[in-house]
Amino acid sequence: MPLLVSNYSWQQTKTAVFLSLPLRGVCVRDADVFCTENYLKVNFPPFLFEAFLYAPIDDASSKAKIGNDTIVFTLYKKEAVMWETLSMSSVDKEMMQIIREKSILQAQEKAKEATEAKATAKREDQKYTLNVMMQIEEEERKKIEDMKENERKKATKELEAWKECQRKAEERKRIQKEEKLHQQEKQIDEERKKLRHKNLTKNSTSKNLATKERNSENIFLGKLKEDCIPAPRSVGNIKINFTPRVFPTALRESKVAEEEEWLHKQAEARKAMNTDIPEFRDLKEDEKNPEWLKEKGNKLFATEDYLAAINAYNLAIRLNNKIPLLYLNRAACHLKLKNLHKAIEDSSKALELLTPHVADNANARMKAHVRRGTAFCQLELYVEGLQDYEAALKIDPANKIVQNDAEKIRNIIQGTELKS
Repeated sequence: MPLLVSNYSWQQTKTAVFLSLPLRGVCVRDADVFCTENYLKVNFPPFLFEAFLYAPIDDASSKAKIGNDTIVFTLYKKEAVMWETLSMSSVDKEMMQIIREKSILQAQEKAKEATEAKATAKREDQKYTLNVMMQIEEEERKKIEDMKENERKKATKELEAWKECQRKAEERKRIQKEEKLHQQEKQIDEERKKLRHKNLTKNSTSKNLATKERNSENIFLGKLKEDCIPAPRSVGNIKINFTPRVFPTALRESKVAEEEEWLHKQAEARKAMNTDIPEFRDLKEDEKNPEWLKEKGNKLFATEDYLAAINAYNLAIRLNNKIPLLYLNRAACHLKLKNLHKAIEDSSKALELLTPHVADNANARMKAHVRRGTAFCQLELYVEGLQDYEAALKIDPANKIVQNDAEKIRNIIQGTELKS
């Protein structure tokens, strides 16, 4: 049974109440103080003090000081009026219990609000910290990119200077070679002139003696030549037909066996229908056709209703799970909805069904690799994503979009390695 404390003293002003509560041996560790707008309670076993306050107080700014066997309260009033008594008079037990319960509820609500405010402040602090870290990382990334750009410009400048030096050196060598050749030709011409002059002086006498005989001989030779010239040939056209050459594909490079296997596999897949499921009994015949459901899913995908498209592909797959395009199209829907793990799973299943590798399924295999690579990159698994993009480029090397995306992924991987 607690001992109720009644030998307290109090004073007041228009704005505050000063309450002195003597408790022998009281200390901060053992005293339990509970205060709300209309209720004050001090529990220091075996002593108990309760006050059902005359008017509301500001419990947030009120104070309590414990020491020297006394607790001194400074209670600030919400309204600047003088109180007649410290506690309300004529308060029965039922009213006391109501005030206690109401005070406890108020205290719990305030504690809950304080906890939520603290959690909100903590979230704001975390958000601010994250933003600061992102800014720092962005600045570091920009700094690294600037350094790389400066190094690239420097290397380009050095390369251009080296090329210019090489060009000038080649130009000098060419000029020197041309000058040397010109001098050699000049020397050869001079030597030829000297030889020609010597030959002319030696043969001048013999030529003068034989001129008459040659003139007479030339007259007869000219006549003989005029008589021997044949008539011009007649003009005509000659048709030439070439036999077309056939270059058969070598057996080691032929894809006939794979093509036949692929066609056989597609035919078997179209036959593999599973219509015995109880859920499909109420469907129309068109709705039991996987091809019809695939076209339905494609139309829903075009209208950006991705969830409905997934439902159509799911139903088609339950009817026939051997058609690779169903998994490939469902992977595109999952990619739009950010269901990245499911997109990877469906793309892998499509690649598993798109065998053997032939020209007829090359485009589908390229799309499957690109979609799986995109999902890997969105999960920040850039190395795995690059592998899929490179596999797509092996199928379609001339695809500029895939080439550009693969180059971006390589830059991201190189930037990540620089940071680490």
